[in-house]
Amino acid sequence: MKLGLGLYRHQLNAEHFAFARQLGCTHVIAHMVDYFRQGADNPSGNQPTGGRAGWGRAGDPDRIWTENELVALRRGAEAAGLRLEAVENLDPAHWHDVLLDGPRRAEQMADVKTMIRRLGAAGIPVLGYNFSLAGVAARITGPFARGNAMSVGMDGPDDTPVPNGMVWNMVYDPDAPPGTLPPIDADELWRRFAAFLGEVVPVAEAAGVTLALHPDDPPAPFVRGQPRLVWRPDLYQRVIDLAPSPANKLEFCVGTLAEMPDHDIYETVDRYSRQGRIAYVHLRNIRGKAPAYRETFIDEGEVDMRRVLRILRMNGFGGVIIPDHTPQPSCPAPWHAGMAHALGWIRGVIDSL
Repeated sequence: MKLGLGLYRHQLNAEHFAFARQLGCTHVIAHMVDYFRQGADNPSGNQPTGGRAGWGRAGDPDRIWTENELVALRRGAEAAGLRLEAVENLDPAHWHDVLLDGPRRAEQMADVKTMIRRLGAAGIPVLGYNFSLAGVAARITGPFARGNAMSVGMDGPDDTPVPNGMVWNMVYDPDAPPGTLPPIDADELWRRFAAFLGEVVPVAEAAGVTLALHPDDPPAPFVRGQPRLVWRPDLYQRVIDLAPSPANKLEFCVGTLAEMPDHDIYETVDRYSRQGRIAYVHLRNIRGKAPAYRETFIDEGEVDMRRVLRILRMNGFGGVIIPDHTPQPSCPAPWHAGMAHALGWIRGVIDSL
């Protein structure tokens, strides 16, 4: 198993690459959609919150990733002794009508395919993504972690409708007419997703890129009046069965999966790691279940993370593990401190195995 660090777009620089390498990381995950810099309240230091109001603006719809910038990013990581394992998340500006089945779907599907081909040409092996209309919602913040460290959680469902011109908590059309996004049912969302997979998996196979789907966070059948795709662990199997290709894998978020009620998280880890369907792992700990939970330090929540890592190792998982969210320690550099604690803990457990 390989230790990695997720970096947002404003962090994709020599300073943060050096930080990752100094803490023992060998890999990085690049979040090219920098919603963190678009006005989000961000007390945890690494993940936007406040989904009711939205996270800010989507990017420039006319500017998709170029091969040159992807190559430069990979080389920048390599110069620090790191491998760029994945780019994570597509900007709603580039695929909102894929998610919404809107009038620009064909044009935006062509852009998504182009970006996948460019990832492959640039030598970046994985694209992580989340097929969601509402995105993360109903987050609350407070001193939920050990020693009253600031963290995030959820205190009940969010039924606030999604405004027109918004998807995944980001505004892609500031001039959209008043009103809200019409609700759809789960069958329609799965139809859209199946059509998406059917088009992009052959492109990913040809480009040598693995697609990795994140489960819905928070995991609930509906959020903000819109259905969710993977809100139960067994729905990951449906994703796999839709396209049983090596290019169709999972962005395996243990924290989100642990928030799902009525299942055994260790059986879920065993099931999908035995199938070899995990592209890479997000590791964080929680207390409680959706729709009421709190995120904790990696070593204090309800999930036995040593057991999770032991199962992954037993089943031959050799991919990248990153801490995705961390509570905010009381110090001048809370993001760095939180990540250093999580990375050191994970590295110690991996070494002990």
